[in-house]
Amino acid sequence: MKIEAREGDVIETTDQILFDVKGLVHPPNRIIAFPRFVPDSKADRKRGEVKYRKIYSLSERYALLKKSFSKYLVYDSVFDEHLCEVPVKAVRRHYRPVDRLHELAHSDELDELENQALQLMELLKETAKVSWSKLGVSGSILVKLHTPTSDVDPVIYGSKSCCRVYSAFKSLLEDKNSPVRPYRPDELKKLFDFRSRDTVTSFEDFVRTESRKVLQGMFAERDYFVRFVKDWNEVEERYGSIRYKSVGYARIKAKVVDDSEMIFTPCCYRIEDVKVIDGTRVEPIEEIVSFRGRFCEQAETGETVIAQGKVELVQKPGEREHYRLLLGNNISDHMILA
Repeated sequence: MKIEAREGDVIETTDQILFDVKGLVHPPNRIIAFPRFVPDSKADRKRGEVKYRKIYSLSERYALLKKSFSKYLVYDSVFDEHLCEVPVKAVRRHYRPVDRLHELAHSDELDELENQALQLMELLKETAKVSWSKLGVSGSILVKLHTPTSDVDPVIYGSKSCCRVYSAFKSLLEDKNSPVRPYRPDELKKLFDFRSRDTVTSFEDFVRTESRKVLQGMFAERDYFVRFVKDWNEVEERYGSIRYKSVGYARIKAKVVDDSEMIFTPCCYRIEDVKVIDGTRVEPIEEIVSFRGRFCEQAETGETVIAQGKVELVQKPGEREHYRLLLGNNISDHMILA
């Protein structure tokens, strides 16, 4: 059995754990994914006869894996780190955001969240002029484990569609009569308190970046977070075609020279004028990368940033080796405007 799973998808294993799929590059017969919902008889979310507990922070996910599901933790030599990789043979169901949106669009019985999710997607389709096939809904609504206070999590596929939807969101955020609005200061504080569980930064630095983001905000007084994902035909990398070697940890100061990949998950910022402030000293460090949506839209071309994360050597046959800074695996990882 072959499963083409990508960022925004969810897979359910034979032991009824629901995993968030991460990235677009996966090893043969395995899927890189992290537990999001686990069966728990004391939890408050229920689907069928099974109650589920939602796992939030990355540190909590790793702790759960080590304690109860260590069989999914493996050392991956291509990425040179221990990752959660689910064997394809252990997958009982694959949830796709596009399929779930199609289901919402053709249902006569929607709850409030499902109805608002559909309204937002219809608004985006109309405003951005994109095809239904390029739109989906992820998050807890994808697996029908949402609550009345859950977020709406749109997923957009393909660079052209993503750019159109991004522009549409910008216009909607600027329109005072639009149901889409940016976060208010009190809402940013709430978001900061939540994110601080596994990404440490000051509230002032947090506000400087988060207050101007387009990918997050409120729709009809409900939180939304948009994920932009490239289409399969836009992904050149195949598992093993590039190898990554962990060489240390560092804090750097650098100038962003190309932000064209900042809206996608995974996101990438091309950098120059790099100065290592602390930690592993290597060169050239040419990019800052993250597989976590929270690091999208952190900086724009021409801006100077301070970033801290894992330093990796990037090795691609036939090309010059370089280094990158990977953000998101450690609570101390961050990227702020200098």
